[in-house]
Amino acid sequence: MDQTIPNILVPLLLGLLFLSPLTSPTKSDYVEYKDPNRPINARIRDLMRRMTLEEKVGQMMQLEKVNATPEILRDYSIGSVLSGGGSVPRPEATAADWVNMVNAFQNGSLSSRLGIPMIYGIDAVHGHGNVYKATLFPHNIGLGATRDPDLVKRIGAATALEVRATGIPYVFAPCIAVCRDPRWGRCYESYSEDHKIVQQMTDIIVGLQGEIPPNSRKGVPYLGGKDKVLACAKHFVGDGGTNLGIDENNTVIDRHGLLSIHMPAYYNSIIKGVSTIMVSYSSWNGLKMHANRDLVTGFLKNTLKFRGFVISDYEGVDRITSPPLANYTYSLQKGLEAGIDMFMGIYSHTDFLEIVTSLVKKSIIPMSRIDDAVRRILRVKFMMGLFENPLADYSMADYLGNQVHRDLAREAVRKSLVLLKNGKNADSPLLPLPKKTSRILVAGTHANNLGYQCGGWTLTWQGLTGNNITAGTTILNSISTAIDPKTELIYSENPDTEFVKSSNFSYAIVVVGETPYAEFYGDNTNLTIPEPGLSTMNNVCGNVKCVVVLISGRPLVIEPYLPSIDALVAAWLPGSEGQGVADLLFGDYGFTGKLPRTWFRTVDQLPMNVGDPHYDPIFPFGFGLETESIVDN
Repeated sequence: MDQTIPNILVPLLLGLLFLSPLTSPTKSDYVEYKDPNRPINARIRDLMRRMTLEEKVGQMMQLEKVNATPEILRDYSIGSVLSGGGSVPRPEATAADWVNMVNAFQNGSLSSRLGIPMIYGIDAVHGHGNVYKATLFPHNIGLGATRDPDLVKRIGAATALEVRATGIPYVFAPCIAVCRDPRWGRCYESYSEDHKIVQQMTDIIVGLQGEIPPNSRKGVPYLGGKDKVLACAKHFVGDGGTNLGIDENNTVIDRHGLLSIHMPAYYNSIIKGVSTIMVSYSSWNGLKMHANRDLVTGFLKNTLKFRGFVISDYEGVDRITSPPLANYTYSLQKGLEAGIDMFMGIYSHTDFLEIVTSLVKKSIIPMSRIDDAVRRILRVKFMMGLFENPLADYSMADYLGNQVHRDLAREAVRKSLVLLKNGKNADSPLLPLPKKTSRILVAGTHANNLGYQCGGWTLTWQGLTGNNITAGTTILNSISTAIDPKTELIYSENPDTEFVKSSNFSYAIVVVGETPYAEFYGDNTNLTIPEPGLSTMNNVCGNVKCVVVLISGRPLVIEPYLPSIDALVAAWLPGSEGQGVADLLFGDYGFTGKLPRTWFRTVDQLPMNVGDPHYDPIFPFGFGLETESIVDN
């Protein structure tokens, strides 16, 4: 049978082919929200008119990754996923492992009915702390001691690169708390007791997100490119002012005090384009911040004109009731009414969906409140280019823990250390120490423990102990590298008095302090140096010239021991690059750090902050001895 087509039919068939919708897009195929050339507001409007109530509620959920699957993201249009402290793809996961995990979740979101991409978020409060072999910078209290906003901006930029290396575009940082009582377990996450220093340090937002263009609208979220990450100013507001420094407790202060001490850094953060703001677990004068409509909606959204999205803390709305989850419907209603847009750590996405849709259908929560939340979430997603570039790749993997960032962290350590005492009197300084001598002693639990010097929020929520947890340099290793090869170094974690007396040491370096903690696990009413630290100090410092290097997230009781100590260094929680400590001890660089908070004499004085009427510290706010660097030490 002849299979040829008669010549007369060819033009007719070609004409039909050109008219076919399979080959020529028609006007009905055009989807405005997918068009990157359209204004963001037009894209938001177009997408929202297509969304069901259930899809809108889905966008308001942020699930912990252990409670999420690609299928859940697809079927429920989930807005965001997070990794909490220690929530990793696998132990010692590589950048590629992280990228693969994030992309697997993202592909679930992209296969949903409308294909709205999710945002993946993570805590990165002193570098990309959850991730194996990332650079770990000093915690915020140390950065506050540097008084160097440009340094903090550079740390933000480095952190952004390392976070992007793992395929993540959003970090829950910075913490802009103003810690007013060192008994608080999160005091090391605060730059200072002085809001002016905290305000300066909001430059880290510019490092994380990029510099907003000149003449751009204030209060509008901003992201400068695929090498930057969304930032999150937290915890709104008054988290650092709680009664007795108890975490998540009640901040008792009048409105003027709240606005003049705890609020100012939020003004700076919003002006610098911060994309999200996290609400505090704490209360203000008895009202939970997660239920405070006056401050979240009235002040933050309406007065300050913040246009990003407001996110809860982890299970934050659950804690509106005591005990948590006593009445989840009530808690969600209060959180929604307050103005929270995204809810972090939802324990059951089905319960959340059922309760919130029911509250709307019963007209308890107006649809306008849901639309406000979703509009803000979508604004951030469109602004950051997530619809155009939803998937990560491996191209930035080499940024994770690279040498440039480690050198930056080492610089930060150098600038963060505060010299509190140097010699029995001003005429006989002990520091800088000679590199070349006969024999030296290094002692203390914190001299050879990378986990201890990094503190909380390091690979896990509460931090770890030991040297095999990640890449970095202990203080002991940095000392051994710095000294002359002919100088004999003896390390003994807790030597007895006889050993110290009989060993003829030229000097001793004693490194002691707090063990790692995070949040309420760090609340502490006595603030003493934990044993065996005190015993080590007493055994060593009474019998040889000694410098004590204190590793801690806050000032500790030191006055009773000060007479026997020749030199005292507050090293805070320096992070992975211990060489920065040795750089100063041996005079390669001079000490320049200044106390970011008051060093009390006794805990009975607390709370005591600069400017208080009965201000009587052992070392005042802003104190810090300086030394000159010496060449060819």
